Amino acid sequence: MVNPAERLVDLLDLERIEVNIFRGASPNESLQRVFGGQVAGQALVAAGRTTDGDRPVHSLHAYFLRPGRPGVPIVYQVERVRDGRSFTTRRVTAVQEGRTIFNLTASFHRPEKGGIEHQLPPRLAFPDPETLPTVADEIRGHLGALPETLERMARRLPFDIRYTERLRWTPQEVQEKESDPRSAVWMRAAGPLGDDPLVHTCALTYASDMTLLDAVRIPVEPLWGRRGYDMASLDHAMWFHRPFRADEWFLYDQESPISTGGRGLARGRIYNRAGELLVSVVQEGLFRPLSG
Repeated sequence: MVNPAERLVDLLDLERIEVNIFRGASPNESLQRVFGGQVAGQALVAAGRTTDGDRPVHSLHAYFLRPGRPGVPIVYQVERVRDGRSFTTRRVTAVQEGRTIFNLTASFHRPEKGGIEHQLPPRLAFPDPETLPTVADEIRGHLGALPETLERMARRLPFDIRYTERLRWTPQEVQEKESDPRSAVWMRAAGPLGDDPLVHTCALTYASDMTLLDAVRIPVEPLWGRRGYDMASLDHAMWFHRPFRADEWFLYDQESPISTGGRGLARGRIYNRAGELLVSVVQEGLFRPLSG
């Protein structure tokens, strides 16, 4: 069986079909739409492969315009907006079956030493990841065994995810315990990702969309089980502050400052085990009650 991390690296390894045009695979999985983190990660790969490689990405801003279809390849068209002395800017359009489904603008910065250095500390001390169950183990502990569909998904999951607090399983648990719209998880790739910094950056971009909108849902429904809301990512922004490896443990501390008008805003801070802030993330999602 192929390691899920190797499958992720293959997913991010785009085919170049022209100087500024790339094609990415889209797994034919039992999902209503292509996972947004996949499209964002692949788009960032396309942007990065049109640079000279000595400038790591420092920020990206993206819009999810239409749901992508699983199993259908996605074409990424890169516009070389700027190649300056310190910054490089790329704009990427993702097209599937002739329709634009996603836009991304990424900025790359030549490393330099700045005159100001500061960082707010993490808001809490969280348990070490080794002391926490995996999501799959927590579900097994609650259900006794994973349903076959979830078992297949767990085997293919490219990241090991461990929530720092016990998941709530029923609406009654949600009602009995009022919770702030916050969530925190430890994550790391399910296997080695190699030594290409762009692969690690794009893998973490993939992971950043996996749990962030959970923070919006925590006060109203269990994270696992039957859902009362249909949700979809609308936009996504990231700022990369320090080098990192996505196959080493990182803490994703997430919160939702507001949800109103059918939209929920979530923001996350990603730290390494030493408490250094690696990445800042902000995302807005669409939330609509499911009929029936």
